[in-house]
Amino acid sequence: MKVFQIKEQFYLDEKPFKILSGAIHYFRVHPDDWYHSLYNLKALGFNTVETYVPWNLHEPQKGQFNFEGILDLGAFLDLAHSLGLYAIVRPSPYICAEWEWGGLPAWLMKENLRVRSSDQVYLKHLDDYYAFLLPKLVKRQLSHGGNILMFQVENEYGSYGEEKAYLRAVTALMKKHGLTAPFFTSDGPWRATLRAGSLIEDDILVTGNFGSKANENFAQMQDFFDEYGKKWPLMCMEFWDGWFNRWGEEVIRRDADELAQAVMEALELGSINLYMFHGGTNFGFMNGCSARGQKDLPQVTSYDYDAILDEAGNPSKKFYALQALMKERYPELDYKDPLVKEASAPLAVELTDKVGLFSVVDLFSHRIDAFYPQNMEELNQSTGYILYQTRIEKDKLEAERLRIIDARDRIQVYVDGNLIATQYQEEIGEDISLEMPQSPVKLQILVENMGRVNYGHKLTAPTQSKGLGRGAMADLHYIGNWEMFPLPLEDVSSLDFNREWQEGQPAFYRYQFELGTPTDTYVDMTGFGKGVVFVNNVNIGRFWEKGPICSLYVPKGYLKKGVNTITVFETEGKYRERLVFSQKHVYKDL
Repeated sequence: MKVFQIKEQFYLDEKPFKILSGAIHYFRVHPDDWYHSLYNLKALGFNTVETYVPWNLHEPQKGQFNFEGILDLGAFLDLAHSLGLYAIVRPSPYICAEWEWGGLPAWLMKENLRVRSSDQVYLKHLDDYYAFLLPKLVKRQLSHGGNILMFQVENEYGSYGEEKAYLRAVTALMKKHGLTAPFFTSDGPWRATLRAGSLIEDDILVTGNFGSKANENFAQMQDFFDEYGKKWPLMCMEFWDGWFNRWGEEVIRRDADELAQAVMEALELGSINLYMFHGGTNFGFMNGCSARGQKDLPQVTSYDYDAILDEAGNPSKKFYALQALMKERYPELDYKDPLVKEASAPLAVELTDKVGLFSVVDLFSHRIDAFYPQNMEELNQSTGYILYQTRIEKDKLEAERLRIIDARDRIQVYVDGNLIATQYQEEIGEDISLEMPQSPVKLQILVENMGRVNYGHKLTAPTQSKGLGRGAMADLHYIGNWEMFPLPLEDVSSLDFNREWQEGQPAFYRYQFELGTPTDTYVDMTGFGKGVVFVNNVNIGRFWEKGPICSLYVPKGYLKKGVNTITVFETEGKYRERLVFSQKHVYKDL
């Protein structure tokens, strides 16, 4: 059995070992493509794969666990092992990762607890989750004949808190459920975050996260080690080779040659984990959100990250630039040519059917009645949309003053089916002029959760509770008698396209087409407004005309030979009679 040790260097079977790792998140890559990505990591000359583990996908509702399909962590690790790759696993509870609420499950908000703390209720839920998760990792440790070298305790905790009792509680739970491989923490490389987020006093390895200036950043870490008398190897656990993107902002790019040089600088001093090696996709509603002042900035569906592999898993310029320098400096490593997948663009597809949301909402949602509206978490929903509706009476001749209170994150307000206002978080609560030609009128509010904050001080803010909060006010009083329709949009197969469609309303659009041999492709959403796309009933993510990316990547694994169905849920009343495909992403000039 192989032995991995942390001394003044990393050792594998008593020989010095430099960790050359790349991040691939199994939950962001279709399982059919895992081999492609892992093979390319090995082909680069690297020896280890690193992955986070998202609690909110594995336990989407309390006590309901899922480790199948794209969530089969064990299968992913076994495949890596078969290719000769070691693994580093970061098993929650919080992962950041530009992921919806940093991987924390939304149902925790109902539990009267404080996340990321030694709160006993929170730790009990973590204990229950670990009871399902960690046995899958125990048997894949190096000491059990598997390939896992190390496990992370929490994640960048020094950028959030400094409660060492909490970090020790997480460590104790990991040990309780059988993890024996070395533990580590990772934080920013400066003293404040290292001091707050590490367990250096407990002899748990400290690693740093940065994307440049390795000499300077490793020097700060070495000073911290020296302060505590630790003789440890230096490792950058997240060497940021690119960056994520937000709606309405320019795509962030990094020069390939500059990145390759920066990586080599880091390797001269220590070990490295490239974040990301393959970024992949925020399928469904799993994109995270940045917090900036009073405004939250949701991130796009693509998690391309301008990484070593592109969103589809093919080598970027960075792959070749880095491999060339690696071959010069480390000629003894095993290098190979990378695998490259082809993408195709099927012919444009004619619109088959369309139907309005308001006419079919009763088919795939269950109506809940209450005098006061309930938010998303109270309705046992984590992501997606909620439609709230009620009736209000006309009390005066002039326009009524309407205000929507505490809604998150985006609302569209309709009166008798007509859109009268669209508001975002920073506008919600402002006056809406409500003309009422008749009385009563039907008031409908479509609320969208655009992604919970994944990092920083707003992680536990009230704004991370989604849906309609205290409600809506007409004149000076709260409106009552609400009908609520949760719309997690997990399954759209029951839609009845024989029902009514009205111009300017949220609607579903269905396109059907035949394929021979499926290949990767990209759906060009130019001409649509905002919404999500389903490929054969799988939610592949959000689109928004705001850009910068106006297309969605579709892995071939979500397509099939024969008839395929693409269903678009669009909220702005904008659609196309013909759906267009592309062989690459379509970008918008900003």
